[in-house]
Amino acid sequence: MKIHEYQAKQMFAAYGIPLQRGVVAKTAEEAKTLYASLKEQVSPNEDFLCNVKAQLHAGGRGKAGGVLVAHSAEEAAEHTKNLVGKILVTHQTGAEGLPVTAVLLDKRMNPEVEMYLAMTIDRFSASPVVLASRTGGMEIEDVAAEDPNAVVSEVFGIIEGPQDDMIDRVAKVLELKEDHQIEDLRKTIKAMWQIFEDADASLIEINPLVLSKEGRLIALDAKVNVDDNALFRHDDIEALRDPTQEDATELKANKLGLSYVGLEGNIGCLVNGAGLAMATNDIIKLSGGEPANFLDVGGGANVEQVTNAFSIILSDDKVKAILVNIFGGIMRCDWIAEGLLKATEKLQVSIPIVVRLQGTNVEEGRNILKQANALNLISVDELGEAARKVVEVANQQGKS
Repeated sequence: MKIHEYQAKQMFAAYGIPLQRGVVAKTAEEAKTLYASLKEQVSPNEDFLCNVKAQLHAGGRGKAGGVLVAHSAEEAAEHTKNLVGKILVTHQTGAEGLPVTAVLLDKRMNPEVEMYLAMTIDRFSASPVVLASRTGGMEIEDVAAEDPNAVVSEVFGIIEGPQDDMIDRVAKVLELKEDHQIEDLRKTIKAMWQIFEDADASLIEINPLVLSKEGRLIALDAKVNVDDNALFRHDDIEALRDPTQEDATELKANKLGLSYVGLEGNIGCLVNGAGLAMATNDIIKLSGGEPANFLDVGGGANVEQVTNAFSIILSDDKVKAILVNIFGGIMRCDWIAEGLLKATEKLQVSIPIVVRLQGTNVEEGRNILKQANALNLISVDELGEAARKVVEVANQQGKS
């Protein structure tokens, strides 16, 4: 689960990570009032330039016009009026964009150097890892693509946490030479690790990490992603969820206990097990088709779950056929077949459904499907054949 920048910064502040003081506004009038109070707090005796930053769950805001500069309270109000409620399209949102629900106001800095610092999980070593680059900011994706060596990684042990020698190596990468800067980095990385543990985070990112005019490290931006599977023990973080930033179908599926990700194809997929679901999507692609979704109903799928899964798949108007690929382990294939029939009857599914069953009581399950005489149910034994068949019927439906 993603949270907004201002929420991540509140988390940073609670753990002592240095950052710019900021305030959140959801209306133009709020922005006008908050600009004046923020100026009084941070720059009472000098010109005050203020960022008005659109809050949404995607990067690339600056390039998309989502970060504006205000020279006065009136200008802050005008920028907020123009941003809140707008659909902002960035390279990370896709063509549909995301709605701006609030803006963050903070003092504008023009740092000489913008660095990058992040913490995530290295999936090859199954360990936490710090990522760092001397070059950060809006161009970090380009930097990483053009010169992978520009972003270095330092894996560390989950029991030991980030050690001083590792942090010293990161400091060299960031070209921090002053003792107080290295100490700032040490405190920041250790605070990031504490957040990572406490919040069950999957990503913590500071981009950019900059030096103030006094030479101290400051986090100008903040991103925190939390592992969805751990939210059951984080009611406080779950409460930060912004449904406007999430796909409505994916959010509904999540509430029903289904692992669902919408894709761009026309072949719906209903599978039990994440690995089998990914393999199913792959073989559809290899057979010349395009999957419309990733959907894992879990190992103990029952009639209600299958019905919910079909309902989610059918809510996508692009779907022209469905491939059901089930391995009966915990759930026997005959039970699954009966569940499929009840679900399709209840939902009055009219598009073709190719069913491939394997596992416990597979012959009984296949016989149930064959005896049902449902014209739209096609039972196929092998996965390769099932993929080719569903691509064929989806193409036929597309032409009709």
